[in-house]
Amino acid sequence: MAEPKSNAPELSVSDLAGALKRTIEDAFGHVRLRGEISGYRGPHSSGHVYFSLKDASARIDAVIWKGVFGRLRIRPEEGMEVIASGKITTFPGKSSYQIVIDSLEPAGVGALMALLEERKRKLGAEGLFEPARKQLLPYLPRVIGVVTSPTGAVIRDILHRLADRFPRHVLVWPVRVQGETSAAEVAAAINGFNALSEGGRLPRPDVLIVARGGGSLEDLWGFNEEVVVRAAAMSDIPLIAAVGHETDWTLIDLAADVRAPTPTAAAEMAVPVRTDLLATTRDLAARLTGAVARGFERRRTDLRSAARALPDAEALLATPRQRLDMAALRLGSATRSRLERRRQTLQGSARRLMAQRPEARLARFVERLRGLSARLEAMHVSAGRERTKRLETLAQRLETALKSRLILEKRDLARGRERVAGAGERLAKAMAALKADRARRLAGADALLNSLGYRQVLARGYALVRDGEGKPLRSAAGIAAGAALAIEFADGKVQATVGDGGRKPATRSAKTSGPGGQGSLF
Repeated sequence: MAEPKSNAPELSVSDLAGALKRTIEDAFGHVRLRGEISGYRGPHSSGHVYFSLKDASARIDAVIWKGVFGRLRIRPEEGMEVIASGKITTFPGKSSYQIVIDSLEPAGVGALMALLEERKRKLGAEGLFEPARKQLLPYLPRVIGVVTSPTGAVIRDILHRLADRFPRHVLVWPVRVQGETSAAEVAAAINGFNALSEGGRLPRPDVLIVARGGGSLEDLWGFNEEVVVRAAAMSDIPLIAAVGHETDWTLIDLAADVRAPTPTAAAEMAVPVRTDLLATTRDLAARLTGAVARGFERRRTDLRSAARALPDAEALLATPRQRLDMAALRLGSATRSRLERRRQTLQGSARRLMAQRPEARLARFVERLRGLSARLEAMHVSAGRERTKRLETLAQRLETALKSRLILEKRDLARGRERVAGAGERLAKAMAALKADRARRLAGADALLNSLGYRQVLARGYALVRDGEGKPLRSAAGIAAGAALAIEFADGKVQATVGDGGRKPATRSAKTSGPGGQGSLF
């Protein structure tokens, strides 16, 4: 059985979302909501801002479009209680309703104070209020820059006070000191004064005054904005903050180099009193004139006293004349002493030159040859012939070198050449005698070696038996049957193999003995 059809019209999801949107916007229109900001993460990449407003039992989504966000006087912050004005609408993509905010303001003075304290803590943590950042004010600035409203009483008070104390060149940067754009204009003025260059068309101020009259916390709020505080803290020109009355305070007061209780007090801090300076200058000039006069008089008196104390010229020259006469007497003896020292020096030089004569150098050569002979005698006998040949070659080279050296010497060195030739002959004789003696000693050592060697024992008919590794065997015990043996006689060696209880002649080597030799021991 078919179910009965409903008479209700069929709607698409988009149609329903559009109908709800129109209904809500027509029913509520423009509203003001009070609540706490939640979920604020800063502007989106598109420039729009999304967050929520909540109270104890409800929550509503909120959006601020990019163009509106740039004009807001109060920036949203997480946890801030605000009053938001805007229109209620829906977002079909999420089937939710939201408020599109047109303006935003703190919910009461308590919220503003909480925001102010939080901002003060944040900027203080960045070091913008540190005393180390403060600059000293110039004593007498040439140009004073004033950032304030050009139509208020503040600028007139400042100019009047400067004219009374010490007229200076004043540059006024007109700004709004209240409203949504006041913070940006004040920051731009401070940065603009700092951007002026020395020697430009507009003179660069030596000190800045940021001034405003008194007002409520909301009226002074522009001077609590971060952009103003950062501009004041980063100013290279010393800055005086004179915002509000003495009991009022803003964050620019903490970031400025000096805080003035009133704009008039700021003008008094900027310049000294001209009449006081003139009076002080006149007093200092009079004191300077008196001090100079007294100094001249004292020096004049000292000069006269010194002139009276000076002796006459004869008394001054008597002592130098006497010293000159005594010096003349000492000059002769000093000259003789100096000549004697020079003579001794020349004699020492002559002795050193005599030590370098050819005869002395030849004597040192002979001494070196004797040392070489002594070293040659200590050389080993086994290299006698070769060393003798080397010594002969060395003697020839030495003789040739000596002859070449002697040819270059003067003819008065003939005696030295004869002595060297005699030394060469004696060296040759000594070498011959040394060679003969070493030959005799070598022959004696060889005879002794032959008499003590084992080959003389083999010559008497004995034989030397070694195992397969070449080690001598001193006993028959421990020799296994079939072991290889090497038997050495006086005239040659044979190889043998140990038999098992019988004799097994071994093959003779290439050098076997003759008919009378011994072939095997087994």
